[in-house]
Parts: sequence; structure tokens; C-alpha cells
Amino acid sequence: MTQTISVQKRPRICLMDEIRGFAVLCMIFYHGFYTLANLFGIGWGMALLRFFMPAEPFFAGAFIFISGISSDLSRSNLKRGGKLFLIALAVSAVTYLAVPQEVIVFGILHFLSICMMVYGLCKPLLDRFSFSWIPIAVCAVLYACTMDIQKGIVFFAVQLPQTLYETSFLFPFGMPGPEFRSSDYFPLLPWIFVFFAGGFFGKLAAAGKFPAFTYRSRVPFLSWMGRHALLLYIVHQPVIFGAAWLCELLFTH
Repeated sequence: MTQTISVQKRPRICLMDEIRGFAVLCMIFYHGFYTLANLFGIGWGMALLRFFMPAEPFFAGAFIFISGISSDLSRSNLKRGGKLFLIALAVSAVTYLAVPQEVIVFGILHFLSICMMVYGLCKPLLDRFSFSWIPIAVCAVLYACTMDIQKGIVFFAVQLPQTLYETSFLFPFGMPGPEFRSSDYFPLLPWIFVFFAGGFFGKLAAAGKFPAFTYRSRVPFLSWMGRHALLLYIVHQPVIFGAAWLCELLFTH
């Protein structure tokens, strides 16, 4: 007789969807202000962009952290990362052809796809360890020590050789060359440490040890946005550009 084994499906952590959805909503507003300011030269768009700019690392960091948690829950990070990398390349191609002055060379999708693949390669080793705050603290320290790498500084005061910033191939690591341009830029350093911190924190979720309130949805709209984050990222910028172009056409002619 064949024994049937029922596998209980892991409950969805709705709070993660809502935080991701809020981060996506913030990103849409940010890119909207960016488009109005830099592509259409609208003064109030620039004012809103400057007001909103200090918050950008925080909602981007939250999005990356949640992506790290999700990667610890996934069994197909290499496949997910590979598919996302192809989408990222398509975004680069479209922006290069449509708005070459705002081409995206190494944006959030490029970054996340590589992080997923790296995490997928490391996951068999990482799965041997249970949850601990120590690796999360290490990731936080490493993030702090590399957060100024684009300025040529690591470990708060160590100056990196200028020759590293004169190349054309180290931009994925936070060392862009003089000719590098990308309207959306998330290098591996320091952001990969935020992603891996999320991965280590995700071990609590994998063990079903998140607080009970995190499994209940309180803001369905944000939860929906979080579940469709990739689709929203792909479509929001063309929609914003088209709406801004239409408004300019209607109100300036």
C-alpha cells in the first residue's frame, strides 16, 4: 500500500507582502518625482524629489531585506535569479533604446538577480545553521564598513586606490568608472549585506517562528502590491513617463 504524506503548506507572511508593497509604493512616487524633475524639467517635481531623496535608502533597504527573507524560504533561487537577470537585461535594453540618457545598467533588478543566484549557491551551506543574531550583526557591520565605497572609502577611513575607479568593469561592486552611467544603481557593495541579513533573518520564518500577527493581512492594497512587486516595477516607469508626457502635451500647447 502506498502511503500518502500530506505536506502542510507554509502560511504566507502577509506583513512581508505589506512592507514590500509599501516599499514599491514609495519607489513609484520617487521615480515619478525623478521623471518630472530630470526628464521634463518641472520645478515642483525637483522640489519633491529632493524632499523624498533622504528616504530612498530606507525603503530600498526594506525591499532588499524582504527579498533576502524570501530567498531563504525559496528552493529555486538559481532559477528565480536567472529569470530575473534576463528581465533586468531587457530593462537595460529598453531604457537604452527609449531613453538613452536614463539607461539602467545595474539597477535594483540586476542587483537582486545576482544576490538570488549567489544565495542559491550558498544555501546548502547556510541551511546547516539555525537562526542566530550573530550573522545579522556581522552583515550590519559589513554594510556600515562599505557604505561609502562609491566615495572610495571603506572601514570608515581607509582610502581605496584611485585606479580601482578608473576601470570600466568594477561597477557591480560599487566602484563605477568615469564613463559609467545608470539612472538606477544598486551595487553589490554595500547592499548585498542587507540581502544576506534578510536571508539569515528568514530562518525564523522558515522555522515558523514569526509572531502570529505577521501572518494576518491588515492593508490588502499594500499586500497586493507586494505580491505583484515585479510586475509593478516593470510597468510603472513607462506609465509614469507616458502620463508626464501627456500632461506636458496638454498643458503646454
